[in-house]
Amino acid sequence: MNTTGTAPTTNNKRLTIRVGSHTLSFSTVRSTAEGNSVVYEPYTVKSGISMAANLREALKTADMPAEGFQRVTAVIVSPVMLIPTDLFSEGEKDMLYRHAYTTNGSDTVMHNVLPDLNAVALFSVNKDLKLVIEDNFKHPTFMCAMAPVWRYLHQRSFTGNRNKLYGYFHDGKLELFSFTQHRFKYCNTFDTTNAHDSLYFLLYVWKQLMLDQERDEIHLVGNIPDSDWITEELKKFIRRTYIINPSGDFNRAQVTQIKNIPYDLMTLYVKGR
Repeated sequence: MNTTGTAPTTNNKRLTIRVGSHTLSFSTVRSTAEGNSVVYEPYTVKSGISMAANLREALKTADMPAEGFQRVTAVIVSPVMLIPTDLFSEGEKDMLYRHAYTTNGSDTVMHNVLPDLNAVALFSVNKDLKLVIEDNFKHPTFMCAMAPVWRYLHQRSFTGNRNKLYGYFHDGKLELFSFTQHRFKYCNTFDTTNAHDSLYFLLYVWKQLMLDQERDEIHLVGNIPDSDWITEELKKFIRRTYIINPSGDFNRAQVTQIKNIPYDLMTLYVKGR
């Protein structure tokens, strides 16, 4: 069911399909007399069938896809490989990605350019999933879910003069990254839904980057497991530990009030890709 109270959309609007590890959702922006608002419709994924089959079924039964969108952005959660822009060669992206990640050939390697960070993000899209999207929409756009998060938090990192480590929890993963000027200083992904494991990864990376426990900062956002406990434990070792509140950070934007919407989608709608 849609999470909104606005009027129907029109065909020239863009539909966003977010495909997570085990999640699927649709969202779009609708215009009302009060202004624009984001509509969010999560879809209950059926276990035992592929995500492509789930999407094919969702396009037939979910409310939002039935409105006849022609334009679509597919936001994909998959392993990401970062390459400096000056070293990127499109002809080599498949070889590099498949060397870094074990794949069975059932996916397509795609890329997003991150000009603010002088990097290119390689990510994979299941071929059947990609075909379902291309069969139902003209000229779809594909992007990795982390792109808007990196872009915004990179801009945010210039606030103050302290080094910052960011952690984004989503889809059973912990994304840890840090920036130096206009480049990544560190970026890695850990599979975890456990608070104790997450604390270990956070402190391990903090130590690896040789950050100052009194001066530097750590910022966490997303679906944080046992966030009160993690915050309390982190503060024993890192004085400046913060939980990002999207509502306050984005000036109480309407999208931040939608229940269970991922932070990457909030950032996409508030700050762009």
